[in-house]
Amino acid sequence: MRVVFCGTSEFGIATFLRLLSLPDYKIVGVITQPDRPRGRGLAAGESPVKQLARQSGLDLFQPEKIRSPQARDWLTAKAPDVVVLIAYGQIIPAALLTLPRLGWINLHASLLPKYRGAAPIAWAIANGETLTGITTMHIDAGMDTGALFLQSEMEISPHETAPELSARMAEAGAPLVTETLEGLERGTLRGQPQDLSKATYAPLLKREDGRISWALTAQQICNRCRGFDPWPGTFAEFRGSRLRLWGRPSPKERAPADTSAPGTLRQVGSVLVAACGESTWLEITELQPEARKRMTVAEFLAGARLAPSERLA
Repeated sequence: MRVVFCGTSEFGIATFLRLLSLPDYKIVGVITQPDRPRGRGLAAGESPVKQLARQSGLDLFQPEKIRSPQARDWLTAKAPDVVVLIAYGQIIPAALLTLPRLGWINLHASLLPKYRGAAPIAWAIANGETLTGITTMHIDAGMDTGALFLQSEMEISPHETAPELSARMAEAGAPLVTETLEGLERGTLRGQPQDLSKATYAPLLKREDGRISWALTAQQICNRCRGFDPWPGTFAEFRGSRLRLWGRPSPKERAPADTSAPGTLRQVGSVLVAACGESTWLEITELQPEARKRMTVAEFLAGARLAPSERLA
């Protein structure tokens, strides 16, 4: 089977490697995003998919816009049987979708139609989900609206972060993709339409999504700490500056007995807690003041010298 692989982030690497290792598939080309500024120096950096494509000696195409005439010409020349797309980062125009014999196949990190969109892993964790999964689907002109092929459920552990869950999903997704391709080639697999009444949306994360609302419960804030790691993180304002923080719900036996305004900081021995909604408390485990390194609670308290009932905004 002639395959074009289309992707950008680390999430697609496990499937990319599996396709490279199996004799039934020949990757005839790779589409990935143009090099973007990365790291503190903002130097142009190669995506994980580009790095693997170069190491494997594959023909690489990096269009600024996938809807360009050059993209259609490149794809037509490759004559793929299928395009496997995973975490690419651009919407595919309808004019390209009909070029491969088997269409464009996507691995999506949710149990569609739930959590359509760009950030399904982050929002599933942030919303406190305990069950999620992966889906292979046929790409159509909509946003994750195509017919569904195969799905696999996965539990979200109580302390799992977005990068940890993403790594598990990527590994589990690789065999699901090849199973999908085998079924399509044999004619034994048919796409099933999505139930539109069950659709939810997981939009691209913005920096302000990480701002903590202290009206939420400690568990809800903890879920956002896990889901929004590493970006945009979870943060509050402390003495006029942004303070990123990590935490977990404080056990009742270690939480202050009184009711304090949301965001109020209390030091209980060596433990730092913040008042949250519904009389819950968040035990802060690490902090990172603006333009400084990540630090322990002990390091923060030594320098901050908290005033009584000081608050985070």
